[in-house]
Amino acid sequence: MADTLSIDRVGHRGDGIADVGGRPAFVPFALPGERVEAEPQPGEPGRWRLTHIVEASRERIAPFCDYFGACGGCAIQHWQDAAYGRWKHGLVSDALAQAGVSCTVDDLVDAHGAGRRRVVIHARRGADNRLAVGFAAAGSHAIVDIERCPVLEPRLGPAFAIARDIAQALTPARKPLDIQITSTDTGLDVDVRGSGPLTATVTSALSQLAARHRLARLTRHGELVAMHAPPRLVMGAATVTLPPGAFLQATAAGEDTLAALVTTHCGKAKHIADLFCGVGPFALRLAERARIAAIDADAPAVTALRQAAATARGLKPIMAEARDLFRRPLWTKELSAFDAVVFDPPRQGAEAQARQLAASRVPRIVAVSCSATTFARDARLLIDGGYRLLRVTPVDQFRHTPHVELVARFER
Repeated sequence: MADTLSIDRVGHRGDGIADVGGRPAFVPFALPGERVEAEPQPGEPGRWRLTHIVEASRERIAPFCDYFGACGGCAIQHWQDAAYGRWKHGLVSDALAQAGVSCTVDDLVDAHGAGRRRVVIHARRGADNRLAVGFAAAGSHAIVDIERCPVLEPRLGPAFAIARDIAQALTPARKPLDIQITSTDTGLDVDVRGSGPLTATVTSALSQLAARHRLARLTRHGELVAMHAPPRLVMGAATVTLPPGAFLQATAAGEDTLAALVTTHCGKAKHIADLFCGVGPFALRLAERARIAAIDADAPAVTALRQAAATARGLKPIMAEARDLFRRPLWTKELSAFDAVVFDPPRQGAEAQARQLAASRVPRIVAVSCSATTFARDARLLIDGGYRLLRVTPVDQFRHTPHVELVARFER
């Protein structure tokens, strides 16, 4: 039986929130100011299913994707840009306030650009042996069959056809597949995970498939199956050959925006540590004017960075090291060699490294984060250690989702 709820606000996951009996009711796809009919979701306390909009918000717009609401990828396509931007800005300012961190937050920077340049497509066979290729459904492990995704950059237009062809070649045994496809300057780079060992027949079929789709490279769990051209991206003055399944910022515009902010915040620093450096989107740009120590636990990424630096012209020296900064952060004594430190950890943040930074005397720290919550925790550690948080800039390269990047500058 549906109840009528009044939506007060949108939460950090993009759900509309109403108060029911003094407790929050989370209603996906509802907006502030709306009156809606919704029913509780069995087995999911606090979660409700929207059944009817009684009174719609004036800020409601039509979603641009036919799969919106079924696919779990986008949380918000139904809200006007200005209101959406205020909400996303608030995800950062609210997280800082909850951690007791005081700082003016800059306006949200839209860095969607041409769209996402990497995607992971899932392929599963159901009990009826029907093959589904697409994304996970909202709130479910079921796969929504998808033909196209409008938030991807145009060069990824063939991604779902490619993934379907690969899945049809690999899934007679019903193994679930995750197919990562990345758009590079030399073509699409595809890494398949979940297939198990390949027979000679299947390997030959995949090689023919790669040629037919003109893929730059096709790998299985990082092992080469076929390559037409090494998948490469230009980063600053360098060209990086990507390792299979490499992590990249979601959009090219996002990488450029974050790198520009990092470079500006590092100022005239001459010796910079780039922690959680990945394949070098910051290090390779910063090295145009400073010596760099680039460190990350991902050894193939570090090797790719090192090779890119070796073939680039005009860069200052880059020392690239594979090291697990969660288990073995740079200690205070090691940090004393730098006049600026950049750190860009995964979503869980960098608590161990932040504690060492807080005890250090590094004059300037630039933090990049994809989680306002873990950033706020780490920022609190730095502030308690004597640093001042001078600036926070939110960057939206994950448009239509609850994810937001940010860049912040601390000084001692």
